[in-house]
Amino acid sequence: MVAIIVHGGAGTIKNEEKIPKAIKGVREAVLAGWKELKRGSALDAVEEAVKALEDNPIFNAGTGSVLTLDGRIEMDAAIMRGKTLEAGAVASIWGIKNPISVARKVMEKTDHVLLVGEGALKFARIMGFDEYDPITEERREQWKKLREKLLKEGTIPYWKKISELIKEHPEVLRSTVGAVAFDGEEVVAGTSTGGVFLKMFGRVGDTPIIGAGTYANELAGASCTGLGEVAIKLSLAKTAVDFVRLGLSAQKASEAAIEMATKYFGKDTMGIIMVDREGNVGFAKNTKHMSVAYLKDGMNEPFAGI
Repeated sequence: MVAIIVHGGAGTIKNEEKIPKAIKGVREAVLAGWKELKRGSALDAVEEAVKALEDNPIFNAGTGSVLTLDGRIEMDAAIMRGKTLEAGAVASIWGIKNPISVARKVMEKTDHVLLVGEGALKFARIMGFDEYDPITEERREQWKKLREKLLKEGTIPYWKKISELIKEHPEVLRSTVGAVAFDGEEVVAGTSTGGVFLKMFGRVGDTPIIGAGTYANELAGASCTGLGEVAIKLSLAKTAVDFVRLGLSAQKASEAAIEMATKYFGKDTMGIIMVDREGNVGFAKNTKHMSVAYLKDGMNEPFAGI
């Protein structure tokens, strides 16, 4: 039994005209991953699915990533193999098209797990990744409006003010893409994000932190989306996989993980997708929206919804 599931980020899509585009985007991504999965590789499937999401400007990863407080892009990504526990990640990287592919190179070509900032960018160039500007005009206009609103009192904003902004403009929270796949031999999980709009320069969320936003072992894999600080504090991806170790299915483990996030940090904070070694998929959220698509043996067409 092989299976793959993808997500396009948890949060609120304020402009409902974008909902069909988000559903179409995750459907295309899961089909891109499925093509590789049928060739036998969960690793290739996850990379290709996440690349499809990174290349779609409607999502907050790769092209279309949101901007930091000072108007830059700082992207994060991670990928992990459940069979060997190999993992690679990059954080606060810019100037490239597909952070998930750089993360895979970190896993395969170095003895490290996480490279950040200038070091991650230098490594990407050594690995042959070309210069690329992921900023879209839509994101730049959103940044200008939100930054002006945040700074109107003339004070330096911190998370308390950004939290207030998120309440007023919930679409700010929508972030992160990810995929989890099982090829009959191993589970692989991958996640990529542009972060949260107007984040402090240098802020790193849960995505590249193994166990927080991304995790896979011999039992299951998970990719988280939402407010990164919540997933970090709960080690949410690893916690969800541990629930599978305790006997829960991927779906029940996903629900239990989100119940935990809601208990400690409230609603509108998190979403998660999972696949276990039986080929079961699972997903849950405590936000209004989370675009999801999955496909597994026995299905003629992918499920795609929000």
